[in-house]
Amino acid sequence: MNHPVIPIVAAGAVRQRKREAPKGRRVEPAALAEVQALLGDASRQRDLLIEHLHLIQDKFGCLSAAHLAALAQEMRLAQTEVYEVASFYHHFDIVKEGQTAPAALTVRVCDGLSCEMAGAQDLLARLPALLGREVRVLAAPCIGRCEQAPAVAVGQQPLARAQVEDVVSAVAGQQRGAAVPAAVAEISHAEYLAGGGYRLLQACLAGSHRVESVIATLEHSGLRGLGGAGFPAGRKWRIVRAEAGPRLMAVNIDEGEPGTFKDRVLLERDPHRFIEGMLIAAWAVGIDDVYVYLRDEYHGGRAILTQALADLRAQPPINTLPRIHLRRGAGAYICGEESAMIESIEGKRGMPRLRPPYVAQVGLFGRPTLEHNFETLFWVRELVDKGGEWFASQGRHGRKGLRTFSVSGRVVNPGMKLAPAGITVQELIDEYCGGMLPGQRLYGYLPGGASGGILPASLNAIPLDFDTLQLYGSFIGSAAVVVLSEQDTAMAAARNTMRFFQHESCGQCTPCRNGTAKASTLIAQPRWDVALLGELSEVMRDASICGLGQAAPNPVDCVIKYFPQELG
Repeated sequence: MNHPVIPIVAAGAVRQRKREAPKGRRVEPAALAEVQALLGDASRQRDLLIEHLHLIQDKFGCLSAAHLAALAQEMRLAQTEVYEVASFYHHFDIVKEGQTAPAALTVRVCDGLSCEMAGAQDLLARLPALLGREVRVLAAPCIGRCEQAPAVAVGQQPLARAQVEDVVSAVAGQQRGAAVPAAVAEISHAEYLAGGGYRLLQACLAGSHRVESVIATLEHSGLRGLGGAGFPAGRKWRIVRAEAGPRLMAVNIDEGEPGTFKDRVLLERDPHRFIEGMLIAAWAVGIDDVYVYLRDEYHGGRAILTQALADLRAQPPINTLPRIHLRRGAGAYICGEESAMIESIEGKRGMPRLRPPYVAQVGLFGRPTLEHNFETLFWVRELVDKGGEWFASQGRHGRKGLRTFSVSGRVVNPGMKLAPAGITVQELIDEYCGGMLPGQRLYGYLPGGASGGILPASLNAIPLDFDTLQLYGSFIGSAAVVVLSEQDTAMAAARNTMRFFQHESCGQCTPCRNGTAKASTLIAQPRWDVALLGELSEVMRDASICGLGQAAPNPVDCVIKYFPQELG
């Protein structure tokens, strides 16, 4: 038997064929040219990936495979890295080869609890047939306009208390090329300056206020983080200030908790008050770079903040301003969690980090980071001007301070209400909201948005503040109060909130990813398996990485505890 002769080659003499192109999808020259033109002279640094994805989405209405490949080459990233980030966020539409691009105009109907109570499902049922195939109609998680329920976004144009004819008219207007009304702040830059704006900042830089006295004022006031966690603001400033520089600041305006809209209202009203508080915090803690993360649903708020920052730079109140970077979210509730927000600012998927280390020590870009909610910084100027004792004296029922409550649901006058901390829900409804809607009685309420649990009308005298609701299996969070009447059921409210959590889970940990899905399936049944739901709740609370999975069972647990009559 003859065998083929195999030549023996000396070690190192074998020459491999050179790869003709990088592994992966070939980059199309036309797509690369379009991406390069769109980015212009903007930096290609890694943390701007999401910003550049927005540019492509805004220009072409979607993210094609060709454009994603071109962006990856332009930013010197792996195509898989770009794809996994783009596919994580709800507002990016990826179109693969052979797929049809989405309709040119998208109508998002909020199906959050407040909007569902106001008729969102009827809109979702009727609009597709009326608007035709040229318009895409989507059910969207809470868009931060709960006091305007049912809220709808036609493209980037928000509609308050939307009826079918309103949506049809807005769609027709945009298809004709009508301009969307521009958002303008209620208090302009000139008006803010005329009212004493930025004088406190100037006094701080001039030495009239010492850092120690400003931080002490915050501590004495009792001001706590108003994004939901409630960590004392003054103590946070001290912790970060004690860390070695350079230090950074990350500001959270990714207000995604269903029922919450206070930050949007304050931003639309007085953006410079927030900016001054932010600059005072940067001065006190020693920060040169500030990153402001604004949710994508707040298109008008982004225009207002962009203009306010432009006014600030054109007429700077101090010689040296920190560098302020405005970053745009892309539709992910999880990015309201501080470490997930930081991941997103860095241009990554918004997945919460395991802790420790904490953000104050190792945060944005690995540096000590002062993370704050918008409203917390909004209060800084007034607190320092009037003193911590003034703020602390405003509470009720033994509590201290003021709170901005986002109130929606079955009340005559929903909206943002500035009220004493510790006010009860009954007092809030009667004194600030004009009472319940005619013919309706209080049945229950969510004191802290979707994750804060559901309490019955019999518990209408509990002070609404930090550390007062935990005994009842609830918490105040961002003070988003959703009021239910006897027209509603707590079971339906729990189903709505659990669907939201299932949709918004980042999927990183099994207890949250599978737990929210399993809970949604179980509570969709007419009769609940209470024992199994109890076991599932315990696992989710004990083993989930972040607050989403840990708090998601709250509404279900509250239904079982406080509304047994609904379980049959």
